[in-house]
Amino acid sequence: MTRTQSHIPFRTRIKICGLTRAEDVNTALEAGADALGFVFYPPSPRYVTPEAVAKLITALPPFVTTVGLFVNASMEDIAATVAQAPVSCLQFHGDETIEQCCVAAELVNRPFLRAIRMKPDMGAEDLLEYDSRFRAASKLFSGLLLDAFVDGYGGGGKVFDWALIPKELAPRVVLSGGLSEQNVIEALDRVRPYAVDVSSGVELSKGIKDAARMHAFINAVRAADSKSSQ
Repeated sequence: MTRTQSHIPFRTRIKICGLTRAEDVNTALEAGADALGFVFYPPSPRYVTPEAVAKLITALPPFVTTVGLFVNASMEDIAATVAQAPVSCLQFHGDETIEQCCVAAELVNRPFLRAIRMKPDMGAEDLLEYDSRFRAASKLFSGLLLDAFVDGYGGGGKVFDWALIPKELAPRVVLSGGLSEQNVIEALDRVRPYAVDVSSGVELSKGIKDAARMHAFINAVRAADSKSSQ
């Protein structure tokens, strides 16, 4: 059943990424976030240690998805990190191959997202092929997260051309890249993704979230959902 066939209003899922503080985790949950993202990439200004994440997630309520973001990490590092900070989902945001993603996910028995950094020359066919190949390769593959291509790996606050996303793929992707309360309603109206991912768009500084911006972003997503169901 598609969204248009269903009479149940669709609710876009929301991930707040780059969390480093307990107060920001609590605010994200209070505001209505569905997923919390933690960056296990030491060069990132949003990096947080597995020890710290273990403390942040130990008292979370049920049905909250915790996502560990990795960039070109070794299998040993991924296994050790998840053993200490048992996040519920992995996100590969570097140059990992399909095989590397699948092996790592199998190693720790976690579903995973594959981030695709959208270059201007990428087309709908490329994304459909990525999705098809990952789904064929592993039952643990959850979906693609589409982000802007910037120097470094993620968190650049840049928007890519949403027209590159094929309509048949959009309902099962996570849309990321430069989202904020100012543009997320337009993004949802144009793309209609399954979920959105925000980091820099709700920050005071890198790794430090702004409570008012998190609330405003989530309220904007809910406003867009309400508009689309009318």
